[in-house]
Amino acid sequence: MTLSPVVLEDFDDLVRLWRQEGVTRYITGRPLTEEEVWLRLLRDIGHWTSLGHGNWSLKLHNGTMVGCVGLFDYRRDLVPAFTDTEVGWVLGEDWHGQGLAREAVERALEHADRKLNLSRTVCMISAENPASIKLAEAVGFRFYADGHYKAGSVRLYERMRAKGAVTG
Repeated sequence: MTLSPVVLEDFDDLVRLWRQEGVTRYITGRPLTEEEVWLRLLRDIGHWTSLGHGNWSLKLHNGTMVGCVGLFDYRRDLVPAFTDTEVGWVLGEDWHGQGLAREAVERALEHADRKLNLSRTVCMISAENPASIKLAEAVGFRFYADGHYKAGSVRLYERMRAKGAVTG
C-alpha cells in the first residue's frame, strides 16, 4: 500500500468512495454529492499547501484507491473543541476487515510522532461505529470525552506519543 497526499486526479476515486453507504454511515450519515467531494478535495489539498500535512490517498501497489487517512486541523465546530491535530481514516466497503486501515493509521501516527513531533493526537468516532473504535484503541487511542458535532453525539479519543519515541 502507498500513501500520497491527495491530488486533483483522485477526484473520481473519491466520488466513488464517498458514495458508498458503508463509508458514509457513521461519518456524514448519507452519500456525498460530487460537489461535496470536490469541496472536501480542495480543502484537503489546501491543508497540505498551508500546513504541510493533511489527508493521504491509500492506494494498492496497482494504483487502486482503497481509502484515505490523514492528520489535520479542520477547526471543527465541536464541543469540547479539539486542541490538537486530528487523525482520521476512511476505507472503501470492499476493503473493510483486511488490516489496511490499521496499517495506514499506524503510518500516519508514525509521521505524527517522528516528522511533526506531535505529543498528542485526537479523533472523533460515532459511538455506533465499533470497528473504528476497535481500530483507534488498537493503535493507542483512549476515550476521554463525549462530544457533540453538528447534530450528533461523538466519542472523543486521544493518543499520547510514546515516551522515548524518536523524532526528527
